[in-house]
Formats: sequence, C-alpha cells, structure tokens
Amino acid sequence: MSPDLSPLIAATAQWLTRAYPSGGGALESALAGVQARQAVTVAAWLRYPTEMDAALVAFAGPGGSARLDWITGADGDATAGEDPWRTWVDEVVASWAAALLSTPGLAATAMGVLVASGRMDGPPVDFRRLVTPDEHDRRAASLLRHPDLLAPIADLHRAELLDRLALAV
Repeated sequence: MSPDLSPLIAATAQWLTRAYPSGGGALESALAGVQARQAVTVAAWLRYPTEMDAALVAFAGPGGSARLDWITGADGDATAGEDPWRTWVDEVVASWAAALLSTPGLAATAMGVLVASGRMDGPPVDFRRLVTPDEHDRRAASLLRHPDLLAPIADLHRAELLDRLALAV
C-alpha cells in the first residue's frame, strides 16, 4: 500500500464501517472492518494507480465525507462534521468500495485488473475476505454488503468504476 494513500484508505474504511456497522460483537466488527478496508484499498489502488496520482490526492485532498453523510442521513448528526478524519474520506473511493462489496464478482474482476497492472507485484496481499467471503464474513458485514442499502453510495460513481475496469481488461 502506498503510504500516500494510507490516510485516505483508513478514513474511507472508517466512514463505511460507521455508515454500515456490524450488528455483532467485537469479532464481527473487526471482520466487517477488514472487509471495508480491503474494498477501500482495492478501490483506491484503482482510482489512484500511480505514485503521481497518490501524490496529487495527498496534496489536494480527497474531498471529505459531506455528500456521503448527506446521502446516508448522517449529516443530521451534530457531531458528524466535527471529526477531522472525515476530511480524508474520498467519495469516489467509497462509492467504488461499496460497489465492490455489494456486487458479487466485481471484486474478483477488480483484483484481476490490479494483478494485470502489476500493482499486486511484491509481497503477497490477501484480499480473500473481500473476494471470497465465507458465511461468517457475510454475517459480520451484512449491512456493509447489502446491495439495496449500499445502492445510493455505490451508484454514485459505479459507471466510472465499470469504465476503469473495462479499459484495463
């Protein structure tokens, strides 16, 4: 993972897990968090494929969570805008991650694109919980993977994700 994308990935994954929390205990929350982080990492690597792209977003900033909060209704929470980490949330990356989580097979396609691009060269990185979740993973992230619940976020930039995947194939 590029260190330049680390704050963006962490903040966007945190936004997803707060917007679509696990209904279980600590283990299920952790499993949902891993799935969100894996989806956001894949989405960020697709969105910012070069070091220059990562440097530009680090310099300009990803935009924040305001529109996402409004769409999910979190903007009514008086404390939502006060969290500094929310400025590092990337709307497009959140949308692409939501699409990867809620559309079976799309994550595998995205992983294929990353492998073909050479992004996965180097130390092995396991995205099993994203690409082939087991029953425990699905149960832990039932809200985070629910297509109807994620549709308002996933559909924001789904066309651009599909274009990116089609261009790379």
